[in-house]
Order: sequence, then C-alpha cells, then structure tokens
Amino acid sequence: MSINTFLLKNRIRIAQNPCVSPDFCLDWPALQADIKAGRVQEYAKSAFATKAGGFTLVESAAGDCAWKLAAAATPLADGIAHAGATYFPASWANLLKLKNLIQEHDAASTIFPTAGAKLGRSTLGVGARFTTLHWPAVEWAMSALELGMTANQNSIPRELVYDVDAMLENRLDTVPFPFIGTNVPEGHQGQSVEGMSHGSVISRLKSGFHHRKIAWSFNADHQPIGGKFDVREDALVKGCLLASYITFDLSPELALNQPAKLADIPADVVSQTRARVAAAGLKLDDAAFNKLLETVWTPMQKMKRRDDKYAAARAAAFTTDVGRKYLRELSIDELPGLTTPETTAIMLALCEVLGMPVNFIAPAFGFQKNTPYPDNAALQKLIEAQWNVCQKFGVSIGFHSGSGKSAENYQVMGRVTGSALEIKTSGRYTYEMGVALSQSKNAADAALWRDWYRFTIDMAVAGAFSADPTEQKMARVFITTSLTAAGKPADVYASPAATRAALEALPPSAEHMFFFEYNFLYVLAAGGRAEKAALGDHTPAGYAQRARFYAISPEARLIFARRVADYLIFLAENTGLATAERCAAARKLLHGYQTYDAFFDAISR
Repeated sequence: MSINTFLLKNRIRIAQNPCVSPDFCLDWPALQADIKAGRVQEYAKSAFATKAGGFTLVESAAGDCAWKLAAAATPLADGIAHAGATYFPASWANLLKLKNLIQEHDAASTIFPTAGAKLGRSTLGVGARFTTLHWPAVEWAMSALELGMTANQNSIPRELVYDVDAMLENRLDTVPFPFIGTNVPEGHQGQSVEGMSHGSVISRLKSGFHHRKIAWSFNADHQPIGGKFDVREDALVKGCLLASYITFDLSPELALNQPAKLADIPADVVSQTRARVAAAGLKLDDAAFNKLLETVWTPMQKMKRRDDKYAAARAAAFTTDVGRKYLRELSIDELPGLTTPETTAIMLALCEVLGMPVNFIAPAFGFQKNTPYPDNAALQKLIEAQWNVCQKFGVSIGFHSGSGKSAENYQVMGRVTGSALEIKTSGRYTYEMGVALSQSKNAADAALWRDWYRFTIDMAVAGAFSADPTEQKMARVFITTSLTAAGKPADVYASPAATRAALEALPPSAEHMFFFEYNFLYVLAAGGRAEKAALGDHTPAGYAQRARFYAISPEARLIFARRVADYLIFLAENTGLATAERCAAARKLLHGYQTYDAFFDAISR
C-alpha cells in the first residue's frame, strides 16, 4: 500500500501512531525477522478459535502485528512457517478473511463489531475526536457492567480519513468550522476508517475482552447523503465495511434545497406512507404532509441507494448472516429547528415503505454540546412527544450532542423511553484526557498539558479579535463564560494583550470552556501551532504532534481510563441501562487499581 510506504519513509510507526494505515503490519519482511529472532510479544489472552485452527496475536516493538496459527495451514495470505506454527501479516485483506473464518466457526463471537444482543435498542455511543487511547476504558466498562456499547463511533469523513490514497494525493475535502472561522481538512483525527476498524479488533484481542462474550458495535456516524458526496459514496461504503451500525445524515442533500414535485413521487409510496402515519395515530394536514414529502423525497432516494450499496458490500465480503447484518440510524437532528412528531412519523414511515427500517432516529431537541438541558420538565415533554411516535414504529431515540448533560437530563431520557435509547458522546473524552494530563505528576505529561492548554488560549485570543463575526462572537462566548465561571471580570476585550492576560491569570484547567471547545484541534496541529493553516495536518508534522499523546505515561493512562470508565458508569446508571447496584460495584472495582497494568489485566476478568 502507498500509505505504508509513506509511513515507513517518515518513520511513523503503529506503536506511536496507530490506525493511520488500514493495515496493522507496515513492514512484513522486518516482522518476519523479528518473529524468527523471538523479538515479538505474544498476547496469550488474544487466543481464539476458527475452523482453520487456533490463533493468537503477536506484535513487534514497532507495533507491527501478525496472526499466529498453531498449525501448518494457509487460510490467510502471505504466511510463513516457523517453529511449528504459521504466521500471517495483519493486513486489511487478512482481517476480512479472518472475520469470515471466526464467524463461520462461532456466530456468537464478539471479536468483531456486530448488530447483536440489545445494541439495536439500547446503547451508549462512545466516540472520540482525537485518539484511540480511550478504548481500554470502554472495554473495562463493558466488562464490569456486562453491557454492550457502541464502543467505536466516529463521523466519517469529518473525523476519520475515508480514503488514505485521497489523503496522500491531497484530495481530501475540507469541513467548515464556523466557530474558528475556517475549514479544516477531513479526517482531522488523523486515522483512517479502515485503520480504526482494524485497531478496534486488535484492542479487544489484546485485552482478552472477547472472552467476555459481550457484543459491541461500530457506528459509522453522520454518513453524509447526497450533495457533493454523491461522487465518492462508493469510497465511503468501501471504507466503512466493518461498521456494524450506519448513521445516515441527509443534511448535505437537504442543504441544496431542491424539493421534488409530488407528481414525481410514486403514488403507492405516498399512499402507503400516509396510511402508516395514520396507523401511528397522527393526523396530518394534507398540505404539510405533501410539502415534507417533496422536501425529503430526493434525499430519501439517495439514502436508499447508499443503503443498498452497504448491503451489497457486506454480502460480497462476508459469508455469514451475523457478519452482514448492520443497524441503521436516521439523523435529522441537524435540520433547522426542533423536530416535530409529525416529521418523525413521516420519516420513519418512509424508511419502512422504502424497505430500510431504522433502529434509531435522532430528532433535534435543541441540545448544546457539553451543556445540560436547563428545564427537565420541558425536556420530558419534548421526549414524550417523540417517544409516542417512535414506540409505535419500534424505533429507539438517538440523543446526539449527548455529552455533558446532567444526571437529571439522562434520567428523563431513560425513564420516558424505557431505556430504548442511544446517547452519543464524543468530545467528553478529549476533555477527560486534559484532566488526566493536568493531574499527572509525570514531567512529560505536564509538558504536554502546558502546551495543549496554551494552544487553546492562543486559539481563543486570536478568535476574539478575528474579522470573521461568527468566529469572534463564539470565541468571546467561550472566554466570557470561562471568566465568569471563575468569578473574574469579563470585560477584557480592550486589546488582545488584555484578553490574554486575563486568561493566563486563570489557574490552568480543563474545565474552562475555551479549552473544551478548542482542544480537539490540537491533535493534528503541525508543530502544535494555533494557526489555521496548521490544523488537520496530514503530513509528518501533524503525525509527530499526534504521537505525543501516545507517549503519555502509565500514570496518565490510568487516570484517563478511570475517568472515561467513571463517565460511562454514570451514563449507564442514569439512563437505566445498568442497575445502581451494578454501577456501585463497578465504581468500587475501578478505584481499587493502583497501576495501569492492573486495570488493563482486569478487562478480561
């Protein structure tokens, strides 16, 4: 692969920068030499059975991995025999073959993400905007709570590189970030979707989590439908092959504002949709019904086309029903205004009529990221109106922008829906890393924290005096909120120097709003610079920056893991996904570990 050549040339190795390449072996000849010289680590807990025999995972110091088969056979490609076993490189192609071998042998295997158990009804969506360092904590939480989660979730292509060749050829599009007044290249986490798919499987095997037999899923979030994404939807489908859960986002096509004509919509679709909505108990004004159908007809046709491609790709690549099945979510939370029950009903009915029933739908509730909803009584009414529709379609509610809500907010969500919900969280875990680094006594961790925090101050000050009105307004909101929360005067905009002095006078803290809002942009900022041209840098400079996080100490890793797991326990308890007794027992276990190794070892029990 060209990406492997690029990584090796620039000394970017998996151990310090995982999931960039779809492969988890960049240099097979070197790994073969390491295997023959005994310079690899074998993960005993990774053992699993297939119809071809038993496998374990081995890894070199560079992070290159291979599958060790305890037999003289060649079910995968490019194998070498050594000491009575056969070793195969952990390539993307071999991973796909391995999935079939595993699931043909055991349909209940939980090595790969699936759509099984209760994942299509109740789940917590765990994303992260910057690294994969949260994964062990997610595995621990699932194990301790005996609760499957959407343990891998990212927006594609906004956060993950959808095509590494496009990255190398500088063909990645950009994503608008109005609050910083610029566009940032797609894939601003720096890793590829196939690499993250591969890495999540590797992670579950290293910890032995798969022995717990707890199903988990991988959500390819906010899959853009229509608009400029028409020309590359095949690449999106290809990249998301291992995702067991697809979120369809119609907003790119809707943004074109090109409604169809009612006469162009098949009459049977109109009549069946109208009848299904009526059966759900909603009375619709004919004009409003027709207008909404005209608005969404073209986007829904494109969603159907994309869904058919996802199904076809899985049918071609995988040999089992469990390997081909995936969950669906319809995202309508980014449409203007609050979603009405009538809109939800029509969209769900259309999905049924078009033969792609969804498991989750995400209406707009007016949520702000990392901000509690201020009125629980009002929130309950909003959710009840949606739930009265969703339960009649057998569909759960997806709560997007779900991080940072209050315990009472989550209790309302769980109580109204009977825990038939999904809470999407993402930015929370970058914040938790900030807390972990700020608390670590390790000198390198402290240096990373100082640099990261300074970056967010630089971003905030530059934004507060930007000529772009949106950027300036948002930066001043972040700054004013931070100062006010600390009990400090907020009239600090006489000059950039005055603003900087006010922020630098605050005790450094991950709690400050300006840190929370800007922090994720640091991970791929070339040289750690708070310059717009440095953001989302997919060159060696950007990846050198990303490697700093993977070099954090075991102390910081333990603090981070505890905080991530604590937050997941909090969510599970307050949404009703786990009992209070189970959550209390998990917390007691969590805070008893004195080392990161002890924490990690406990994942597999």
